[in-house]
Amino acid sequence: MAGFVEGVDRGQGTLFPALLDDYVAEDNPVRAVDVFVEGLDLDKLGFVGVQPLDTGRPGYHPGMMLKLYIYGYLNRVPSSRRLERECQRNIEMIWLTGQLAPDFKTIADFRIGQWQGQACKTCALKAQCTTGPERRISRWEHEAVLEKVQDRLDHNPNAMGVRRHPFGTMKCWMGATHFLTKKLPKVATEMALNVLAYNMKRVMMIVGVGGLLEAMQA
Repeated sequence: MAGFVEGVDRGQGTLFPALLDDYVAEDNPVRAVDVFVEGLDLDKLGFVGVQPLDTGRPGYHPGMMLKLYIYGYLNRVPSSRRLERECQRNIEMIWLTGQLAPDFKTIADFRIGQWQGQACKTCALKAQCTTGPERRISRWEHEAVLEKVQDRLDHNPNAMGVRRHPFGTMKCWMGATHFLTKKLPKVATEMALNVLAYNMKRVMMIVGVGGLLEAMQA
């Protein structure tokens, strides 16, 4: 196609292959996601799977999976099936995961697996509590907090208007769609990922990616 800008011949070999890092600019938000997660102590935060199992096939590190999800929520790609595709074709995602491409089931299992029902399996008092895989009760452990908040709201009904804007923005950002998970603990995890991505996006808009990277590395 003479007279047009032409791309590189796909069959042409290169003497010095480009570094994967060269494809991601220094001020790319994906670098902030990488540094943020690397600075977390996932074990202390209660993430499941930080300590590898002694037997069986090695799993993916929770840090890599968390990076994948934060990137997804930053870019409106929350679906595990879409994240699987992005891992195979998106250069930013390929950079972030180190060219790892977990399947959608593994990605989905990570999101629903971070909800502390897991503790029942290793609890020393489990036999005294229930004979099933886990025990569920209707009252949340922090229910008193909700009751206190509701009481404050009853005394100041206009307070909700002050908080409405960011939640409305996040709902619009999510595409005003439904959650992808079911049951309160799993939905809470999904919402937490949305809030984390929203807060990171706001900070990067205010101080820039460079400013955020500098603050996290300080």
